[in-house]
Amino acid sequence: MTDPLFSVADKVTLVSGGSRGIGRAIAGAFAERGARVIVSGRQPETLEQTAREISREDGPVRASGCDVSSQEDVQRLVESVLDEYGRIDVLINVAGVNKRQRAEAFTPGEYDFILDINLKGAFFLALEAGRAMLEAGRGSIINIDSLNSFRPLPGVLPYAMSKAGLAAMTRGLATEWGPRGVRVNSLAPGFILTDLTRKLWSDPTMHEWGRANTPLGRLGEVEDLVGTAIFLASDAAAFLTGQVIYVDGGMTAGISWPIPL
Repeated sequence: MTDPLFSVADKVTLVSGGSRGIGRAIAGAFAERGARVIVSGRQPETLEQTAREISREDGPVRASGCDVSSQEDVQRLVESVLDEYGRIDVLINVAGVNKRQRAEAFTPGEYDFILDINLKGAFFLALEAGRAMLEAGRGSIINIDSLNSFRPLPGVLPYAMSKAGLAAMTRGLATEWGPRGVRVNSLAPGFILTDLTRKLWSDPTMHEWGRANTPLGRLGEVEDLVGTAIFLASDAAAFLTGQVIYVDGGMTAGISWPIPL
C-alpha cells in the first residue's frame, strides 16, 4: 500500500552528478517511484549508460551532459529540461569532487577546481532551476552536504570549506525563497561505501575506525540515503526547509572511545 504523502510520482527531477555513486542511487530510486528523472554529469558515456540502466518502460531517464563549473553548461541544461518538461519540481545537487592532501600542498588551481564544482556550480544550478520554481510558486531543492560541514576532517580542507558554504547556501536560499513556495534542504551523508570510497574503507584500520565511530555499527550504503531524499522531495516535508539532515548512522551524535562499557 502506497502513501501519496510520500509520493514523487510524475515529479520532474534533475539530479546533477547522477551518473554514479550517491547520485545514481537517488536518481534510480526516484525513477523507480515514477518521477521523470534527468541525470547530468561531465562524462557522457557513463551518463548515457546510467540513464539506460535505471530507465523504466513507463518512464525513461534522460541523460544530459553538464559541467556545473561552467555557467553556460548550467544554463543550457536547465533550458533543455524546461523545453522538454515545462517545469522542474525537484533539483538534487549531487555533483562534487575532492582531493586528499595537506592544506599547505593545495594550489590555487586545485582549490578553484573543487570550489567551482562543489559550491559555485551548486549555487548557480540552484539559481537557474530556482527561477523556474519561483515562477511556478513551488519546488524542492536538495543539496548533498557532508559530515565535513559539521566537523572538518584533516586532509580535505577545500572540500570541507565547500560543504560548509553549501550548508550556508541551503539556509540562505531557504530564508529567501520560502515565502515564495520553494523549499531548500541539505542531506549530509555519513561514511558511505561507493565505487570511489570502497578502496579507502577496505583498509582494516579505516574500516574499524569508521564502524567504531558509527553508533549503528556499520558503514553506510548509497541506498541508505534514498528514503531521506524522497521524503525531502515529497509533500511529507512540506513544512521543512533550511535544514541539514545528517544520514550518518549516528556519527554526529557523539564521539566513541576505546573503553568498554
